[in-house]
Amino acid sequence: MRTVASGAFVLAATARVARDLDLAEEYVQDAYTEALSAWARDGVPRKPAAWLTTVAKRKALDALRRGQTLRSKLPLLVQPDEADMNDPTDVTVPDDRLRLIFTCCHPSLSREAQVALTLRLVCGVSTGDIARAFLVSEPTMAARLTRAKKKISAARIPYRVPEAHELPDRLDAVLTVIHLLYTTGHTAPSGEQLVRSALVERALDLARMLLRLMPDEREVRGLLALLLVTDARRPTRTDAHGRLLLLEEQDRSAWDRAALVEGHRLVVGALRGGNPGRFVLQAAIAALHAAAPSYAETDWPQVLTLYNELHKVWPSPVVALNRAVAVAMVRGPEAALGEVELLEREGRLSGYRYLPATKADLLRRLGRHREAATAYRAALDLTDNEAERAFLSDRLAESSARRVDA
Repeated sequence: MRTVASGAFVLAATARVARDLDLAEEYVQDAYTEALSAWARDGVPRKPAAWLTTVAKRKALDALRRGQTLRSKLPLLVQPDEADMNDPTDVTVPDDRLRLIFTCCHPSLSREAQVALTLRLVCGVSTGDIARAFLVSEPTMAARLTRAKKKISAARIPYRVPEAHELPDRLDAVLTVIHLLYTTGHTAPSGEQLVRSALVERALDLARMLLRLMPDEREVRGLLALLLVTDARRPTRTDAHGRLLLLEEQDRSAWDRAALVEGHRLVVGALRGGNPGRFVLQAAIAALHAAAPSYAETDWPQVLTLYNELHKVWPSPVVALNRAVAVAMVRGPEAALGEVELLEREGRLSGYRYLPATKADLLRRLGRHREAATAYRAALDLTDNEAERAFLSDRLAESSARRVDA
C-alpha cells in the first residue's frame, strides 16, 4: 500500500508545479533515476517519498525557469517543502491527490477517459489491467490515456479541487474511479493472488478522504459503506492454500466486525431521505448479505427488490448479471438462466469473464453438465487471475466428469 500511495503523492505534488501531467510523469521518472545513484551512495533517506517529491518538483521548477514562465508560478514556491511534511501515506494530507483525481475527472473528458486516466495516474493501476476492466486491448487503452493527458494540457484544465457548483459534474466519476480501483484490488484481473491489498487499502483511503471533503453527500457515504462491508470478509475469501472460497463457504465469524458495524451505520444514514443512488443501493445489498446468518438465509426477495431499484438508477449489464444471481435464489436457476442468455445475446458483456462463469454455475445447478463444461471453458479463456482459474478448472473437471450422466 505504501508504494502505491507514495507514488500517487509524488506525482500529484509534481503535477501541481508542472501543470502538465506528461511533464510531471517525466520529472517523477527522472527523480526515481536520480534516486538509484544517490541512495546507493548516501543510503535511503528517512522519508523516501518526500525526497522524491522534492527532487521532482525542483526539476519542474527548473524547466519553468528555462521556459521563462517562473514569474507566473512564484506563488508555488511558498508551499511547504516536502522534507518537512509528514509521511505522504498519512491520509491527513490528501489535498494534492484529491486535486489530481478531480483534474482527471474533468467533464471535458469522456467518462471512460476520466476513469482510466485517474486509475493510471493517481491509483497506479497498470495500463494492461485498466484495458481488461474496459474490455479493450492494451495498446488501445495506452492510446486513449495519451489522448486524455494531451487534452488536459491543451485545454489548460486547472489543477485544483473544483468549486462547490462544479462538484455535481465530477463526483460520480470520482466515485466510479474509487469503486473500480477497489474492485481491481478485491479480485485482481491477473496474477497469482486473488486480492491486491495495496489497491484495496488505497481505495478505502480515497473514500475516507472524499467523505471528509464532502461529508453530506449520501453517495459518498454509500461508497465507503459498500467498500467496508465488502472488505470485511477479505480474510475469508481464500483458504490456507489460496483456494478461492465462495460467499456460501466463508466463515462469517471471522469477518471484520468493526468494518461491518461502521459500514452498517453509514448505509443506514445514507438511506434516510429516500431516492438512494447506485452506491447506496449497492451498499444496502452488501449489508443484507453480511447481516444474514448464512448465504442460504439471506433475505433474497429483499435483495432482488434492491437490485430492481439499482437497475432503474443504473441500467448496467453488470447489474443485470448480478441481479440474475438473486433471481436464481428467488425464482430458481432456470429463470435466471434465461436472463443470462439474454445478456449473452445482447453482446454488451462480451469478454466479461463473469458472464460465462455465472451461466456455467446455473447450468451446473440444473444438472446440464455438458453445457456447463462448455461455459466453464469460455470463462477460463477470459480469466487471467490464477486463483480464479484454479477454481474454474476444478468446476470444469467436475462438470466434465458428470456430463456423461447428462
